[in-house]
Amino acid sequence: MKATKTKDDYSFIRGVCYGLPYFTPVEQVKRELGYGKRLNLNSTRIWLAYEHYKENPQKFIDGLVTYVRTAYEVGFTTMPILFNGNGLNPDILEPEFYEDGEKYVTDVVNALKDEPGLIMWDVMNEPSCNDYIMKSPEEEKEMRLEKMWAFLRHYSRFVKSIDKDNPITIGHTFAWDIEPTVEEVDVISVHDYFCTHKEVAGTYESVKAVADKYNKPFINSEMGCLGRANPYDLAIEMCEKYNAGWYVFELMIGGYWGDIHGIFYPDGTIRDGYIVAALMGFHMNRKETAIKTNANKEGYAERGIKMLRAALEEKTEVFKAERKSVEEILEACEFCANLLEGCQLVPMYEPPTLKINRFRNQENPDMVEIRKLAYELARLLKDNCQLI
Repeated sequence: MKATKTKDDYSFIRGVCYGLPYFTPVEQVKRELGYGKRLNLNSTRIWLAYEHYKENPQKFIDGLVTYVRTAYEVGFTTMPILFNGNGLNPDILEPEFYEDGEKYVTDVVNALKDEPGLIMWDVMNEPSCNDYIMKSPEEEKEMRLEKMWAFLRHYSRFVKSIDKDNPITIGHTFAWDIEPTVEEVDVISVHDYFCTHKEVAGTYESVKAVADKYNKPFINSEMGCLGRANPYDLAIEMCEKYNAGWYVFELMIGGYWGDIHGIFYPDGTIRDGYIVAALMGFHMNRKETAIKTNANKEGYAERGIKMLRAALEEKTEVFKAERKSVEEILEACEFCANLLEGCQLVPMYEPPTLKINRFRNQENPDMVEIRKLAYELARLLKDNCQLI
């Protein structure tokens, strides 16, 4: 039975993964989703944990409902993930778990099925991405996969038996995982962390073929990983090309994944302006029409170098030496750092302005290190602008 709220096209989804937010204070949720709203993001994909439910079912359900309503108030729909394939406890695949699992799913689905903020159910995140499947002995692999597919078919049907209106999906790790359960879902969902345009296009072509075969819409419900050569710019550009709705991983920078995932720091600052531009639908010019920035077009590179030279100048006499103050040197450093950063002449993972701010926030900054930074900025400007 097809859910009555299923749409034929989900390309309107501009979503973010947002962890396990049902115990997060409401004001924090509003603040963090508020960052995303400024980028016209409109949906969240959140993980639920059976272990949290089991510890205190009522607290879990209350927190979940509060989150979904708060997100909707800010302007976000929510896709809850009922089970997580990552770190899977294979015991839940056994028939002995079904009674407990069905009680959990019943409570969650009944709590949210009438919420206007619910967009769809994700029965499981990445069912094939765990040691149970990936490290399976070769002779057991097919059996283990079939046990997983049986679990997903069962809970897909079970969710539909309680909620006949809202669509369901399964957040598959790879395109080749889709077909064993495709007849049970209303929306096909895949994750893509591949590294080149050709590889990513291959995923979409495979998913599109299955979607056309079964006449079902599809989305990419997880993508964007700097440490897997899957930059947000590439990932979003390919979704636009294939008219697919998307959820990037993830909204906030922090925790275990903070060094390779995320858009915003808790204070609302960002890691990378290119990520924000891509989320707004603007992409880097990687064509021959790109014009290299000239940092010295109006002589500002030469001016900056003179400022640094003056800041580093020492007046010396016998028994007497005089240096410029820390702030005078840092002011010249900031002039040059802004020029280098604005003209894209330095890597931005640790920009010079960060180092300058670090020195300014220290009670007794190291003058030797400050002068080293000034010297390095002058060298970078000279090299990049080919100044003698």
